[in-house]
Formats: sequence, structure tokens, C-alpha cells
Amino acid sequence: MGAKIIDGKVIAKRIRGEIAEEVRELKKEKGITPKLCVVLAGDDPASQVYVRGKERACAEVGIESDVRRLPPTVKQQELIGLVRNLNKDKSIHGLLVQLPLPKGIDPKPVLDEISAEKDVDGLHPLNMGKLLKGENPTFVSCTPQGIMELLLSTGVEIKGKEAVVVGRSNIVGKPIALLLLQKHATVTICHSRTQDLGEVIRRADILVASVGSPGIVHGDMVKEGAVVIDVGVNRVGDKLVGDVDFDSAKDRASYITPVPGGVGPMTIAMLLKNTLAAARKA
Repeated sequence: MGAKIIDGKVIAKRIRGEIAEEVRELKKEKGITPKLCVVLAGDDPASQVYVRGKERACAEVGIESDVRRLPPTVKQQELIGLVRNLNKDKSIHGLLVQLPLPKGIDPKPVLDEISAEKDVDGLHPLNMGKLLKGENPTFVSCTPQGIMELLLSTGVEIKGKEAVVVGRSNIVGKPIALLLLQKHATVTICHSRTQDLGEVIRRADILVASVGSPGIVHGDMVKEGAVVIDVGVNRVGDKLVGDVDFDSAKDRASYITPVPGGVGPMTIAMLLKNTLAAARKA
């Protein structure tokens, strides 16, 4: 039979269309144009590509974007000072610092400095803490939010299902586990030290793979009829591949996301959605 493909590009396009409409209404009714500011320090090539993608996505829905480019020699205190100034700028609604930062800069104090009201990446301790307590944070991290939209698009019931999250990062693994818990799934988090990873994954009705290890999950680990969300983006030769071996997994899953074209487009769509929400609150 084979799995149905969850097309992140199609779902993200629909969401971006809705956001564009809401941005137009906000401008008309309140005279407010949402604005996203991205701080880009250093010259990491992948970061440059991501930031250009964010600029294009903003332009497409009518959100203003402002990129502050800083040299790799920037000092930690300079970066923190810039973030503090941007917090005070009332014309900026959403603020994010693109990772990774140049060598020698600890990202934690920089990210913690972003105002929780402008933290459209959902990484501020206040937003993370609210999510942990089951309260509504001002913002949820964009990739986990996008994953939930993809899951909801399948119509599959989450309540009571066994969900396995492979990866425990603050950006994806932990927040998606908490969001799945809020929907009453039974959640297991796996990581590099999990014993017999395959055995744990085989229990999953819903599997989220997010470790950045190409093909770590292969078809014989996937439970018949599972929903598989592949967050991994790994370059192998000239191809982008996920953490899940797509060809072997698609024969066992009921739904599966491709790489590329699954989770990636949803992350940017959720960033736009959070920026719009921040402008509304401001």
C-alpha cells in the first residue's frame, strides 16, 4: 500500500496565504506592519542561506524584515548590547539571533537577553518554562509547532497514542515531546545513549526523528501504520536526506514526511505566524 506523503510545502503555502491575508487586515485596521529582525553574526554559509530564505518568506506575506549583519570578530558583549537595543525598538515585533554564533560566543546569555514578547523562536526561558508547566507560552519553538500542524493535517488521533521522539534538543526534541504530552500522547524521548533504540522506536504510533544522523531509523524499526515525521536534514554527497531511511520506511508507515519538503517549509511558516502574533500583541 505505502505511506501517504505529508506535503509540508502544500500545507505551508496554505498557511502563508492565510498569514498574508491577516497581515493585510492588520495594516488596514490598525496601521501596523509586522516586522521581524534577524541578527546574523559571522559568515556561516548555511546561516546566510537560511536568513535569505526568511527574508523572502517575509516579503511574500507582507512582513517587513530587518537583518543586522555582524562580522565573525563580534564580541559577546557587543551582541548582547545590540539585542538589548533591539528589544527597546517598538517598530520591531519579532527578534531572533541566527545560530550558530561565531566561535568563542556562548549563545545562552545572548538568547536569554531576547525579550520574551519578541522571542518568535520560542527559546526564551520564560516561554520554555510555560510550555513545561502546560501553560500557554507567548511563543512555541517554530519547528515543533510546524510538526504539530503536520500531524493535525493527517487527521490521526494523537490522544492515547504512543509517541517516540528521537533527539532531545531544546529546539525540537524537548518542546515537541511537551506538545505531544499536551495532546495526551504517551511520550518516550530517545537519544544517543538509549539502549536498543530500534526496540523503543518499534513501539511508536507517532515517530519524530530529530538527531541529524542520516538514515538512523530504517524501515524495520517502523511500526506498521505509524506516522513518521522526519526532522533531520543531512547532506550526503549532493543529496539532502533525513534521519529516516525514506524508501524502506514508507512501505510500513501510514503517513511520512519527505526530506526536503516536509518539516522545513513549516518551520518558516510558523516563524511568520509567530511574528504576526507578536505584532498583534504589541
